[in-house]
Amino acid sequence: MATATSGQKSLPTLVQELRELVVAYARQETVEPLKGLVRFVLFGVLGSFMIGIALLLFVVAGLRALETQTGEHLTGKWSWAPYGIVTGGCFVVAGLAVAAATRGGKKKEKRS
Repeated sequence: MATATSGQKSLPTLVQELRELVVAYARQETVEPLKGLVRFVLFGVLGSFMIGIALLLFVVAGLRALETQTGEHLTGKWSWAPYGIVTGGCFVVAGLAVAAATRGGKKKEKRS
């Protein structure tokens, strides 16, 4: 039987080293990728929120510009027109976003 003096490690030492190795491997393969994923999702959500605020401000600015800069042309019976124009613009932007998102997926499939 080998002893600690002949260069071999005792069973409790080997078990402790195995435990440390398994914990280090689990941390490397689970915790680190999850940190990267959380960072990716956080930046995506934050970016989407900022783009949403910017688009909202742009829409309100466009509505205000249509109401004030067209003089008397869009008043009376045509007072709904600026709202319709801005709403139509929102639908166009949303449609372009959906088209860009679906087109990106088709490009990836064709390459494979």
